[in-house]
Amino acid sequence: MAAEVLASAALLLGLYVLFYYNFLKGAKCKNETSLRGKTVLLTGGNSGIGKTTGLELARRGARVILACRNKVAGETAVYDIRRETGNNEVLFMSLDLASLNSVRAFADAFLRSEPRLDILINNAGVLYGGISKDGFNLAFQVNHLGHFLLTHLLLDRLKRCAPSRVVVVASNAHRSGKIDFQNIYKPVEEHLPSFQSYCNSKLANILYARELANRLEGTNVTCYVLHPGVVNSGLFRNLPIWLKPLLWLTAWLFFIDVTDGAQTSVYCATQEGIEMFSGRYFADCRVREPKSHARDDAVARKLWEVSEKLLGLDA
Repeated sequence: MAAEVLASAALLLGLYVLFYYNFLKGAKCKNETSLRGKTVLLTGGNSGIGKTTGLELARRGARVILACRNKVAGETAVYDIRRETGNNEVLFMSLDLASLNSVRAFADAFLRSEPRLDILINNAGVLYGGISKDGFNLAFQVNHLGHFLLTHLLLDRLKRCAPSRVVVVASNAHRSGKIDFQNIYKPVEEHLPSFQSYCNSKLANILYARELANRLEGTNVTCYVLHPGVVNSGLFRNLPIWLKPLLWLTAWLFFIDVTDGAQTSVYCATQEGIEMFSGRYFADCRVREPKSHARDDAVARKLWEVSEKLLGLDA
């Protein structure tokens, strides 16, 4: 009986290992592109896949600016990355995407202090809703609107340093997203509507990247949007407490770690020869097709116009 139990356990473990490495773990970025002389700006780089992405790019010799809301966590991440890579050109700058004033102040400070911008990685994100400092839906502002404004303010510097790139971290959660222009920016409080807001914002990320790529055609600035995988990261830290034990077990079994989760971000930031795929969606370090409603160019154009109006950029 004991032998049968052990054999069954061994079989289940073996099946799980095969499942994990064939379906969950994802691809690894294999290029060795040097980034010496390049400047990378990474939002939300104090933890999770953002910090790991910053670490990988610092290893390649880039000057890496971690733009984070939490000063202590951001400076700790800078210290950790410098120590592990030996690259002392890793810096913290304060940025709160939930405040449009903070975004504008950050962009002004960055442009005054940094002569180059070669790669902008819009990585920061929040899972649950609430209200931003500007009165918008928190997930919509942090995940989309704040990054829209940041990219807009830094675009001339990217063009001056071309060839350059914008990398947008989205999610397969876009599959459940909806673009309701009357309500997408309005705050919600309950957990299920908040998660829907997250899905909506990830759909907005993909549509934004499509339209941005169209508008950048001929500038030698390219744009890529990606799904990092289902990552066991800090994104879930604000879940209700009753969900956390279930999430911990699910994450332990089925989520990938932050090193694997950073691979497609690193790929989109560094892989040579993908310029023809500007505006496209990536997962597992290769081009994938998002759901059909994430490929609607008319909605992408309208989202751009609505975003400009919300930000006062349409005047």
